[in-house]
Amino acid sequence: MCGIIGIIGRNEVAPLLIEGLKRLEYRGYDSAGIATLVDGRIERRRAEGKIVNLEKLTAVTPVGGTIGIGHTRWATHGSPSERNAHPHADDRVVLVHNGIIENFQELRQELESAGHVFGTDTDSEAVVHLVSEYLSQGRTPQEAVAAALARLDGAFALAILFAGHDGLMIGARRGSPLAIGYGDGEMFIGSDSLALAPLTQRICYLEEGDWAEITADGAVVHDASGAVVERAVRQTATSGALIGKGNFPHFMLKEIYEQPAVMGDTLHALLNPWNQRVTLPKLPFDLAAVPRITIIACGTSFHSGMVAKYWFEQIARVPVDCDIASEFRYRGVDMQKGGLAIFVSQSGETADTLAALRYARSQGQHVLSVVNVGESSMARESDTVLLTQAGPEIGVASTKAFTTQLTVLACLVIATAAARGAIDRTRESALAQALTEVPSRANDVLMHDSALEKLAAEVAEARDVLYLGRGTGYPIALEGALKLKEISYIHAEGYAAGEMKHGPIALIDEKVPVIVIAPSDELFDKTASNMQEVIARGGRVIFLSDAAGVKRLGKMAAATIELPAVDPFVAPILYTIPVQLLAYHTAVIKGTDVDQPRNLAKSVTVE
Repeated sequence: MCGIIGIIGRNEVAPLLIEGLKRLEYRGYDSAGIATLVDGRIERRRAEGKIVNLEKLTAVTPVGGTIGIGHTRWATHGSPSERNAHPHADDRVVLVHNGIIENFQELRQELESAGHVFGTDTDSEAVVHLVSEYLSQGRTPQEAVAAALARLDGAFALAILFAGHDGLMIGARRGSPLAIGYGDGEMFIGSDSLALAPLTQRICYLEEGDWAEITADGAVVHDASGAVVERAVRQTATSGALIGKGNFPHFMLKEIYEQPAVMGDTLHALLNPWNQRVTLPKLPFDLAAVPRITIIACGTSFHSGMVAKYWFEQIARVPVDCDIASEFRYRGVDMQKGGLAIFVSQSGETADTLAALRYARSQGQHVLSVVNVGESSMARESDTVLLTQAGPEIGVASTKAFTTQLTVLACLVIATAAARGAIDRTRESALAQALTEVPSRANDVLMHDSALEKLAAEVAEARDVLYLGRGTGYPIALEGALKLKEISYIHAEGYAAGEMKHGPIALIDEKVPVIVIAPSDELFDKTASNMQEVIARGGRVIFLSDAAGVKRLGKMAAATIELPAVDPFVAPILYTIPVQLLAYHTAVIKGTDVDQPRNLAKSVTVE
């Protein structure tokens, strides 16, 4: 979602601001802009569409200044346009904003009555005029911001500059992340550490309700009450070198091919291959005593939670609820005391999931998060954090984050099952060994890239595509359909294979490709029966199975992809890769923006 960068530098900052915005492109956006102070005056440049449009504008009309802010906008209030693009400004104040100001209409009416003239359709502009109104009353910038923050309802991250104050920037956060970077006589502010990676690796993360006065000499942080507080400055490992595409045409394809390596990195952090045991960080609760598990996530992360539900219940023998975060807390569920709530998120900043985490804590749950960003809000508010070692994921459609989430959750399942005595040492060792082999088997799966590219030509002609699976294959069917929808804009649906005859089979004809996910497991015969029902009605089946499955049913399918034979426990991890590649190649054929699909954002920090 929207990205922020701010710099107090020694040299002209406009080029650095634009480079910072490029590092935030992965979050999704529809317009971009920068603002600087030049001899105390506010200078702005804004453009609809991609950052290249902003670059062209600043090449024609350059902007100077050694202090500035930049923004990539994902529209919430007001259409994507130059007029609604950030930064927003009047003659006193210029700011950028992530999030949603819920009471902006009330504030706007009040300020218009006081003579303020609005020029956009956004909620963010209300903050500009509110701060400006307080400045007109003779307050200092710090006093004006503090007063304005007290009036705002909703979620926000803000970076603010003031005409006539060339050495001052103010940042504030409530419900949206914001980081401060420390340099040598320079200071920075950004939505995340990736935005600041080439500039500094010394990062301070503002906590909920914090606001900060930032000058070239450092930062003074205030909490929500206005009191000055200390916030830890950490050394971050995030490197700007990690965000290049290398020799790949798109970040998404690069990240698909990174999966064997990052799954290996994730396993190295959690699984000892010598004794074939999972070693978790010290937990503040007893896995053996947990009466119930609740897994909460959104989008792709929800699908990883669905796979984990099957694993926990079948292997660890513990009951699991799996919930979509945006629905969970509104049910007002009474959660069983002493239960474990697991929250899964790539960014660790997803607003719905973070709100659900806070609800679960209020219900007396132990809180464990599976995230890719160790400094994220979700990680900081959890009892225990299990990190996916995916590295920065730039493509909006999640790939390596998903498979590393599955890898972490698989390790947690083994540890839970062992702690509860649900598996013996022999089975624990076998499951650990199966996981250890996943990176190598994933490399084998990538060898089918060319075959999947050829199949994509047929899929690209379809108006509708169905994905079928049973057991842990069902969430992978959902994930495959989501990937195709996200980046190719083809309508696709994932179904539990046994549900086909309860309605969706009416959609089957020779024009509807049906991707069947069918590893040789205890449910294979059932899936085979459903596949035959599809073929009998003219459906064109793309069959994903191992050698045994292909031998039995491959001749019946229109096309087959033979995957490695593995323990069914790890099959969903490997069967994810071909559906990712199929979606990728279909999108390339369709000519869509693979890495930044329309209307989508990487980190959804608003509800």
